[in-house]
Amino acid sequence: MTDVREAVTRAHHEEWARVVASLAKRFGDLDIAEEAAAEAFATAVERWPADGVPPNPGAWLTTTANHKAIDRIRREQKRDDKHQEAQLVYDDDPPEPAGAIDDERLRLIFTCCHPALAMQTRVALTLRMVGGLTVPEIARAFLVQETTMGQRITRAKVKIKAARIPYRVPSAADLPARVCGVLEVLYLVFNEGYLATGPGTDPVRHDLTAEAIRLTRLIRALMPDDGEVAGLLALMLLIEARRTARVSASGELVTLDEQDRGAWDAALIAEGHRLVRERLATGLAPGRYQILAAINAVHTSAREARDTDWSQVAALYDQLARLDPSPIVALNRAIAVAELDGPEVALATVDRLAGQLAGYHAYHATRADLLRRLGRGHESRAAYDKAIELAGNTAETASLTRRRDQLL
Repeated sequence: MTDVREAVTRAHHEEWARVVASLAKRFGDLDIAEEAAAEAFATAVERWPADGVPPNPGAWLTTTANHKAIDRIRREQKRDDKHQEAQLVYDDDPPEPAGAIDDERLRLIFTCCHPALAMQTRVALTLRMVGGLTVPEIARAFLVQETTMGQRITRAKVKIKAARIPYRVPSAADLPARVCGVLEVLYLVFNEGYLATGPGTDPVRHDLTAEAIRLTRLIRALMPDDGEVAGLLALMLLIEARRTARVSASGELVTLDEQDRGAWDAALIAEGHRLVRERLATGLAPGRYQILAAINAVHTSAREARDTDWSQVAALYDQLARLDPSPIVALNRAIAVAELDGPEVALATVDRLAGQLAGYHAYHATRADLLRRLGRGHESRAAYDKAIELAGNTAETASLTRRRDQLL
């Protein structure tokens, strides 16, 4: 039974997007695609323990989901339309012309990221439909209530159906205007993978980080001259390079300054650095992802944590703040300031962010560490308690708990 449960979980991680994308292409309805896919996985939970795991789980799930979708459409059909029923059974319509990249999951992403939808809605819908994340996981990513997120996703699917938004990769002329939303989607999918949330979730989900990187590579092949596509790919590679060093054998998140840098993936780092250098060589003003990639390039260039060029990190965050004056950017800059000017100066900046980041666990974790370094143990413990309460990642919770318990 344990092996079967693991097989179902693995199949969900690996096959969810493929199944949903295949159904969306065939039936042109995201609701049908999502519900039929969910029913197929539920059937797998029931049948695989008795029948055994099929040799090709993805094909089994796709076939089962197609049957579920056809059954649902037949039940909802209000008139006897033999021709339409035959189309459902045989699916013999000629295929539509393929876009620049013929990948069903990429088509699904562009559908979910259509400009007719609000930006946050595009991201949330794609995380659900392509990433297979649950509504609670997506709500954590947006720092909103689960009910709010559920309603947002439902309204998005209704709008796609009502507006007849096409299921395809945009033409070359439309791509630049559409790619921004896709990059944000992929970045949040990647974020959910490298710091996964939710009870019972692996602290690092390589399936999500690998999928985000794969799709970003596809967009990079489609738009090789787009700086932000290159920047996002570099950023993902430089973070992914540290994946195996990020969680200890005891299941704790290992902070950047404590990681075994010898365990980092040298090939991914080299590729990420090459992309950063290529963008710098163009002399063009960098965008958000290019600056974030440059920050990570600084970190991964240091042989030891103490060798980090914090002045360069702070300068890059200053540059980023001009493009994205968000409280999270200010929080991350404060961490660099703590290394340059001391924890007291950084704490003053962090405390000014309290009203905006009160529900963000990293705010309280950063504040707890600064207070610890200043010898204010009682206040540090309270900040750690709040960070532990808000953190959704099991490995991060374990690390924060240990740090709190080590306070004098």
